[in-house]
Order: sequence, then C-alpha cells, then structure tokens
Amino acid sequence: MDSSRVATGTGRRGPLDAESREAFENYVRARGQRLIRTAYLLTGDHQIAQDIVQNALASALASWRRVKEVSNLDAYMYAALVNARSRWWRRRWHAEVPSEYVPEPAPRPDERRYELYDQMLTVLRTLPERQRAAVVLRYYEDLTEAQTAELLGCTVGTVKSQTARGLAKLRAALAREDSGTRDEHTTPA
Repeated sequence: MDSSRVATGTGRRGPLDAESREAFENYVRARGQRLIRTAYLLTGDHQIAQDIVQNALASALASWRRVKEVSNLDAYMYAALVNARSRWWRRRWHAEVPSEYVPEPAPRPDERRYELYDQMLTVLRTLPERQRAAVVLRYYEDLTEAQTAELLGCTVGTVKSQTARGLAKLRAALAREDSGTRDEHTTPA
C-alpha cells in the first residue's frame, strides 16, 4: 500500500471527496480505540495491535467509497482485524507502515482493576487462535453467534464449540490463579 495515499486520504480511484474523508475520520475517531482494544485482545501485544488496526484502516480507506456502504461497518472492520492478524503472523518480516496520526493512549484504570484485566489477558493469550477470536468477538465485542460465525468463516456450531472450550479453559486457568493468590495471602494460624 502506498503510504502517501493513506496519509492524504486518496482511494484507489483518486482523492476522496470531503464528505467521504470526513465520514472516514469520524468513524476512526468514534471507533479507533475500540478497534485497537479488539486487536490487542487478538494479539496480546500493543504495538502489533496498533499496526494491525492501522493496516485494516488503510485498507478500508483505500476502498472507502465501497466500504462506507456496508450495512454493518463494525462487523466489516472486525473481520478486517481478524484477517489482518492472520496475515501479520504469516508474514516473514513485520515492516512498519508510517502513519500521519498517532492514536492517543487509553487512560490507565485503577490498579486493582488493572491487575484483574491483566490476569484475564494473560490467560486469554494461552487460548488457541480460533478459540481466542471466538471469545473476543462474542464477549468483548458482544457479537451474536451468527455474526461471529460469519466473520470467522465457520458455522454457528463451530462458534459455539470454540467459545465453550475457550471459556472452560479461561475459567479453569483463572480458578488456578485465584487459588494460588489466596494461598499466598493466607497467613498460617
């Protein structure tokens, strides 16, 4: 992708009109942080998540005249994130693509909440890719089973089984970690 076209808002068929550019910028402002969070949950790495979101948005910008007409733009972008993540890991070299805009960092939550969130992310990273994607799309992005199946290119039954297996692994791992934490804080009588 030609980075100058992305930076200037140029689509495949020439410059975007002011209305299309504004619609794209509004979408990125409104949903950008959520897309980064979803990408982070899929990858477990902040920098890779930002790169994946940037690449997905660059692809969307290049086809914005067509993409803006999609009935569910969020679902389209989630599919773009899942596909970008898959492409990212298949590539041999992970080149950076320069961007004109740098997203603002998310505010840091209170410490206990951060510990719980960090614990959940650590356990989430242990799930196989398909289970992780199913759990993230179903429970973090609150998509239906049918929407998740469509995005992942599988059946609703596969989404149900991948989600059930993923949740069972998460529960078991969190229970192990929780019992280990309680044992550490228990003082002998």
